Amino acid sequence: MAKQFEFQWQIPVPEYLQNGATFDRWDEESGTLEPKCLVKVDENGFFIYWKSEGREGQVREISQVNDIRLGLAPKINDPKTYAEIEVKGNGSLEWRTVTICSGLDLVNITYTPLIAADVDTSREWFEGLRQLTPNTKANNICPMTSLKKHWLKLCLMVNPSGKIPVRSITRTFASGRTEKMIMQCLKDLGLPGGKCDEIEPADFTFEKFYEFYHKICPRTDIEDLFKELNGGTNRTYLTIPQLVPFFNDRQRDPRLNEILFPYYNRKRVLQIINTYEKDLDYIKQEWLSLDGFCRYLMSDENAPVFLDRLDIYMDMDQPLSHYYINSSHNTYLSGRQFGGRSSVEMYRQTLLAGCRCVELDCWDGTREDQEPIITHGKAMCTDILFKDVIQAIKETAFVTSQMPVILSFENHCSKAQQYKMAKYCEDILGDLLLKRPLELIPLEPGMYLPPPNQLQQRILIKNKRLKPEVEKRSLELFMKGQQEQNDDLEIVFDVSGVVGNVDGEEGPLNDDDSSSSDTMSGEEIIQNKPKITNGPMQASYLDPTTPNIDTDAHPELKLCQSIDTNDPDEDEKKRSDSFEKKEEDEGGNLTAEEEIALMSNYKYIGATTNIHPYLSAMVNYAQPVKFQGFDVAEERNVHYHMSSFNENTGLGYLKTQVIELVNYNKRQMSRIYPRGGRVDSSNYLPQIFWNAGCQMVALNFQTPDLAMQLNQGKFEYNGNCGYLLKPDFMRRPDRTFDPFSESPVDGIIPAHCSVQ
Repeated sequence: MAKQFEFQWQIPVPEYLQNGATFDRWDEESGTLEPKCLVKVDENGFFIYWKSEGREGQVREISQVNDIRLGLAPKINDPKTYAEIEVKGNGSLEWRTVTICSGLDLVNITYTPLIAADVDTSREWFEGLRQLTPNTKANNICPMTSLKKHWLKLCLMVNPSGKIPVRSITRTFASGRTEKMIMQCLKDLGLPGGKCDEIEPADFTFEKFYEFYHKICPRTDIEDLFKELNGGTNRTYLTIPQLVPFFNDRQRDPRLNEILFPYYNRKRVLQIINTYEKDLDYIKQEWLSLDGFCRYLMSDENAPVFLDRLDIYMDMDQPLSHYYINSSHNTYLSGRQFGGRSSVEMYRQTLLAGCRCVELDCWDGTREDQEPIITHGKAMCTDILFKDVIQAIKETAFVTSQMPVILSFENHCSKAQQYKMAKYCEDILGDLLLKRPLELIPLEPGMYLPPPNQLQQRILIKNKRLKPEVEKRSLELFMKGQQEQNDDLEIVFDVSGVVGNVDGEEGPLNDDDSSSSDTMSGEEIIQNKPKITNGPMQASYLDPTTPNIDTDAHPELKLCQSIDTNDPDEDEKKRSDSFEKKEEDEGGNLTAEEEIALMSNYKYIGATTNIHPYLSAMVNYAQPVKFQGFDVAEERNVHYHMSSFNENTGLGYLKTQVIELVNYNKRQMSRIYPRGGRVDSSNYLPQIFWNAGCQMVALNFQTPDLAMQLNQGKFEYNGNCGYLLKPDFMRRPDRTFDPFSESPVDGIIPAHCSVQ
């Protein structure tokens, strides 16, 4: 008989976390300090909880904690208060502070700063709490374990006298039920039931809570099933002959292998009775009562998901194109696409949630420091610094998953600021950045993409790349100019990025260039680069022209009308000014129709094709190219070329060339992103594109709608690592798959599911 599966969802809690330590807690909302809190973690790892003298106990659910941070000073606006708190302990305030970041979504995050007496305590607690989070398995506990969790929370939220207020229990069960009913059920169990009463924790055992739960929420559905199995009689138990056919016919998945997952027999059913039946007389008679039957159905043995697949169980040594990759669209936005707020924190939260492909829309900064920024073009969104985003990515990229992260650049920057971008990636990310191809997997036509396992803890840049010969020549010129620092050179650029006298031979890599000759030259030049210094830089290859319209970029900002021949910069300014004037006239409030109209008439400057060679040389296995058709892509057979499609274009290919799209995705990667009309940051349903094998089905992570819930549920499998191996028939070149065909797929047994 195969070994019974045991769901190990718990992460061992260190003893010092269970014993607790004293912290001061800073409340950012009220701007007050709660001193001398005894902070602990329960033995199950459900909660971080604390209590100070004279106050009620407070809890943070660990399954809702997405990050633990050290070295983040609490936001104390009053300098006097800050100084008073800082002198209370040994060491700087920021390094004595452990911050708990929690929330039900990725946007509304609660920060709980806990200030230790010394740096050693804060470091120890930071490392201990980091071991407990994130724990995806804890989100898939069975109903019985979930009840234990609710009971424990009530026991921890005691009042200053150390007792459980009845009002806390009524709040827990208040949905659709009157307080009077809840308090009467407490009285029926011999517990205090007055509105202002208190219950001793020792009297409120889990068995009492379980009995109370069934009084408040009776499982009539299970009672009906129990009666059905008893043939409609009032018998209070089920026998083994009744249970065996029920387990085999209605509980066991018929698709399972009979050797690995054998049918239920007398021995197996007897084990179930011994495990879940609480009446000793029934156990002797080999009977299962209604209570035991209910406990069994609420256990891990009847989970709605495959619990053994919450660990990494897939083969991670296939090419990248053989995986679905958890992907984000406009990662920086915390809200709407028009007039929304950009946030560095969104990159942290998205990566911590398991996302492996984030998007960075890069633009020239207009501040005095001329730092590249990330924002949504001219869509009235706020901006954030590129370097801050790269720092956040470094800190959170490999907390949840060790699998590779792809930075999808939409690059609108001048070459001067592109160079800054490249240097920030190189200096901040360090060895995490994959700056050149793996030795055994060169950039050659016909060569498969590397597998995730070979790219663990590596970050790839997705950005347009120059032709190999142009990149090599331009990079040599650039490095020579860096080394010579010749002030007499005819062409230089300063921090403003203004350039003149261009080398017109330079151009981006496109689908006409599938040759890989000298593709390593750019990376090799970077590896042997001289020390880069500040100051004027030779730039005879720089292009001062306005970037071309890129039809692969976001459609939400494209001009839907014909483009006239007026000066593009002048038109750009007019439209930008009209946007701002419109918003001023309306007091900052636009209707949804007006927002869509503004976006539709806005002239979008696409991602630049004038790539700085230093940045270009860092691009390898994710090189975006303009899509020229499935036949062309198949003929060239360049696996590291990929293309992006908005959802409407993708739907068009699904309707007309779905088999070709599936075959394309066996070899190369594709990225799908939301159409421009989704100003509210809503999402399309990703399943139709997963069915065609599209790897990067990018969604707006800030919107927890049905699409994002499907995405989150799907990628919880395989250890929440962000990579899911596609089915065999969607990877093998000798197999043909049509997702719209009703004919059976070889080797696949379909399952019919229904919700009652």
